[in-house]
Amino acid sequence: MTKAEIIAEISSKTGIEKVDVQETVEAFFKVVKTSMVGGENVYVRGFGSFVVKKRAKKTARNISKNTAIIIPEHFVPSFKPAKTFVEKVRTGNKAKSAK
Repeated sequence: MTKAEIIAEISSKTGIEKVDVQETVEAFFKVVKTSMVGGENVYVRGFGSFVVKKRAKKTARNISKNTAIIIPEHFVPSFKPAKTFVEKVRTGNKAKSAK
């Protein structure tokens, strides 16, 4: 499902204009991105957590030149779904795969 499809579905279910829904969805994504860039995690109860994970410094190998490369410590965005969300996906997919 694409962002445009999500916006269209929310608009049809709520009766809110697509333009207003799009602005809201874009604002949500902007808040999540800004918070994570600032090192904050974002928790949405019943859905999941957008968390910033720290990757340690490590040595890698450039196989084309056969040289060692040091990758510095860095941070990456990650998503951890809530337990209730995971359970719903598990049980929902069982019903669809049985068809």
